[in-house]
Amino acid sequence: MGDTGSMAVTDVTPFIWYDDDLAEAIASYERIFGDLHRRPDMLDPDGKLLGVWIEVGGRRVIGLQGGPGHPHTDALSLYVTLDGGQDEVDRIWEGFLDEGGSEVACGWITDRFGVSWQIVPVELEEAILSPDAERRSYAYGAMLQMTRIVIADLTPAAA
Repeated sequence: MGDTGSMAVTDVTPFIWYDDDLAEAIASYERIFGDLHRRPDMLDPDGKLLGVWIEVGGRRVIGLQGGPGHPHTDALSLYVTLDGGQDEVDRIWEGFLDEGGSEVACGWITDRFGVSWQIVPVELEEAILSPDAERRSYAYGAMLQMTRIVIADLTPAAA
């Protein structure tokens, strides 16, 4: 391995290519998340929308109005951790569905633009990272049976 002591990387930011619906996507995300922060739009030399920088949960995401020919795939998704309990999971999940999204599995949902998202309550992370092997196993098995994550169903007591 090489010396990484002088590494100059300051951040890694998701950069998402949209065909011709970037403005619609950003408006959709604003409705879903509510607390989305947006920087001034990047415009091309003709004044048309080229890109948008947004922040969700303190993380920057950049969208590019790139044109057709680059479809999204679920091989890359945006992982959203929520600490507001089941109500917050349901609010975000329903927001994606109301905006034309489609449910996948295990907390994954695809928005109407083809971008994959994982909606993950902190309770799921805590359970599957637990030092208790039985708790991990139960939570993981329960998650595999879910579409939207149901926090109460992650523990044997709920069964």
